[in-house]
Amino acid sequence: QVQLVESGGGLVQAGGSLRLSCAASGRTLSRYNMGWFRQAPGKEREFGAAVSRSGGSTLYADAVKGRFSLSRDNAKNTVYLQLNSLKPADTAVYYCAMTYSDYVYGRNEYAYWGQGTQVTVSS
Repeated sequence: QVQLVESGGGLVQAGGSLRLSCAASGRTLSRYNMGWFRQAPGKEREFGAAVSRSGGSTLYADAVKGRFSLSRDNAKNTVYLQLNSLKPADTAVYYCAMTYSDYVYGRNEYAYWGQGTQVTVSS
């Protein structure tokens, strides 16, 4: 059984930083591309970032490019999302997800999801 568990969310002031983690079990992480999505209240879940199987390639949504950094440690079966220069608009539940697909932007491409971790940025 696949399980993805996010952690590291919390309340932070604008301009602050957080580091989210996503620990995987039940599958070998290195076989999957990994993505992070976020969902703000009343909005659809949107793509945030993705990292390739080896960790050698990353993609970011324009809204987070230059501020967020995604990495992975396949030996630890864990993916990390560093959130810097946070803005109130970044407030959302953040989800990590796992996909075989190379089209990493679409949430329907992801077979496995974590339960999410709340990030709240105060102004």
